[in-house]
Amino acid sequence: MAEFKKQPRFRTRIAPDLIETVRQLVLTSKDIVITCHVSPDGDALGSSCALWFVLKALGKTVNIVTADCAPRTLQFLPGVRDIVAATRQGDRAHELLSKADLIFCMDFNDPERVDRLTDALTNSKARKVVIDHHLDPRIEADVIISHPEVSSTSALLYIFFWQAGWTRYLNRSSAACIYTGMMTDTGNFSYNSNDPDLYLIIYDLMRKGIDKDNLYKLVMNTSSESRVRIMGYGQYRMQILPDHRAAIIMLSSAELREFDYNKGDTEGLVNIPLSIPDVTYSVFLREDDKNCVKVSMRSKGEFSVSRICEENFGGGGHTNAAGGEFHGPLEQALDKLLEIIPNYDKYLQ
Repeated sequence: MAEFKKQPRFRTRIAPDLIETVRQLVLTSKDIVITCHVSPDGDALGSSCALWFVLKALGKTVNIVTADCAPRTLQFLPGVRDIVAATRQGDRAHELLSKADLIFCMDFNDPERVDRLTDALTNSKARKVVIDHHLDPRIEADVIISHPEVSSTSALLYIFFWQAGWTRYLNRSSAACIYTGMMTDTGNFSYNSNDPDLYLIIYDLMRKGIDKDNLYKLVMNTSSESRVRIMGYGQYRMQILPDHRAAIIMLSSAELREFDYNKGDTEGLVNIPLSIPDVTYSVFLREDDKNCVKVSMRSKGEFSVSRICEENFGGGGHTNAAGGEFHGPLEQALDKLLEIIPNYDKYLQ
């Protein structure tokens, strides 16, 4: 057991000079803010809350500030109820960013991803640290810890803690946050999950006392009535394009209102068509009330949905999980999608 604690064991290694720089920034800072991307998912919230717990254990004054609220499905996460969301506490959120002397940017690599807080973030004179696993960072910061080969920011954060000597500050609550982030960004370890580092991390998190079975139940197997109904309806409306090995699910703003939609109710819907053997990638188009369509894509194997989102929907992500937006009606978003899909047939294996 002692060997496990002391010997370097992770395949991913963060540059030691970056670790030491962040350590010194934390130790000399008085007001720290942690922020993450808009519409935060399990990884964004898990990494942010875990870092919040550890920095508090180090005796620091620290707040989590987000553009909007956590989805209902993740309200159980320790620390979530202490988040300052700009949609509810706009003045407070901007005040905290303004007076911060250190800002951690978790799980995003472009300042536009913090939505209504973009100006406050970019105009802040605070030192900035980015910890993220998305491709091609487009953000200015004093320290950028970017490892796209790591499946989640939460896993990368744990590796940072371990190299910094801070895993001793992890407790059951912060360990649960890290595990939730790792679990949600890998579909309960069903994709992007062949890295042995993940299971070394899980071993240590379980030693901190997490109940992984209960976390699975809360994240993956707990739903409201409206979520169950809208997930079923979305699957019923699914279109299959056999010649392109693609599936499309669309939900209009009117349909979302009919099912009493709450943020997070369609989480995971885009993954379901991938269970069909002949479907290589899946697209989910969700229309909001602002003439904007949220585009989510998932794929199997080496087929890159990130390429499609980058080239057509102003987004990006990872090979097997990406997203973007279309500004216009849902029908026009579908028309564009159907127009471009044949261009990517050459990448199908």
